[in-house]
Amino acid sequence: MSDDGAARRSLAVGGGREARRSLVVRLDNAGDVLLAGPAVRAVAAHSAHVTMLVGPRGEAAARLLPGVDEVVVWRAPWVDLQPPPVHRGEIDALVDRLAAGRFDDALILTSFHQSPLPTALLLRLAGVTRTAAISVDYPGALLDVRHRLDDDVPEAERGLSLARAAGFALPPGDDGRLAVRTPLPDVRHLTGEDRYVVLHPGASVPARAWPGRRCAEAVEELTGRGWRVLVTGTAGERDLTDRVAGDTGVDLGGRTGMAELAAVLAGAAVVVVGNTGPAHLAAAVRTPVVSLFAPVVPAARWAPYGVPYVLLGDQNAACRDTRARECPIDGHPCLTEVTAQEVADAVEKLAIEVNR
Repeated sequence: MSDDGAARRSLAVGGGREARRSLVVRLDNAGDVLLAGPAVRAVAAHSAHVTMLVGPRGEAAARLLPGVDEVVVWRAPWVDLQPPPVHRGEIDALVDRLAAGRFDDALILTSFHQSPLPTALLLRLAGVTRTAAISVDYPGALLDVRHRLDDDVPEAERGLSLARAAGFALPPGDDGRLAVRTPLPDVRHLTGEDRYVVLHPGASVPARAWPGRRCAEAVEELTGRGWRVLVTGTAGERDLTDRVAGDTGVDLGGRTGMAELAAVLAGAAVVVVGNTGPAHLAAAVRTPVVSLFAPVVPAARWAPYGVPYVLLGDQNAACRDTRARECPIDGHPCLTEVTAQEVADAVEKLAIEVNR
């Protein structure tokens, strides 16, 4: 629900679509930014220009989102996992940059455990006319639309709910699923022409990663069942992707940027991945996902959205809802106990379902 006083404020504050300049803020990781995509499109449907303010880890994803005209990158000391020191000069520079944007509206998108109020204070100082956010905490004069949700809803729907509360509805024909800009690059030089499965072994948070040895076993199991397996990862994960690909998989570690990775995932029959950015990128290109999901965060919010998926991992493990970055349980049992055979069975189940 939204505060009554805020709900009475008209969307016409900043003028019609031909004049409206809007800002959407999502300051954390690439997956979070991809999940903001439906809300961004809702804002874009009612705006002449949309700027997205993101952290460094979300920049590449923001540049792939339909509806985004401009990306501003800033490392927020209250969001970044390796927070920079707080310097007044950097804060002042950001406020000046946002003030120059002359924004009529702003949506601050956050996860349930994050406060939007530090960002809202900067936007108020920057002169943004109307600011909306989901906030459990009393916002004082910092928010014009204070929205609250009672249900444990998927993150993409959470963002859309805020957009609607602020007066931004999706345009007719938009199904509200995740999406990326098209056309995507031609990656046949990386993928070949034959059918394949992608296995992405890395994760931005160690507690959410399926152990590397299990990933390698899955590559062998899948190739033994006749699948080609492409193993993807960042340049910093090349040792991991090399070990996981072994002698039977195809190692693409470090060979794809965000757009190329999206294209590789789009061509896959199924993607095998933990709860990390490429899971949401796979959903954005409408590819089914076998999700190795550690319950440190709730699957109800963070499971692959809008595509067929199979969720593997003990969702009632002792680490449930801890938001831990490093697994607090010896042996990482919630994911370690998932076998290569279970993953291969899930891949084949999804491949059959999608091709019916």
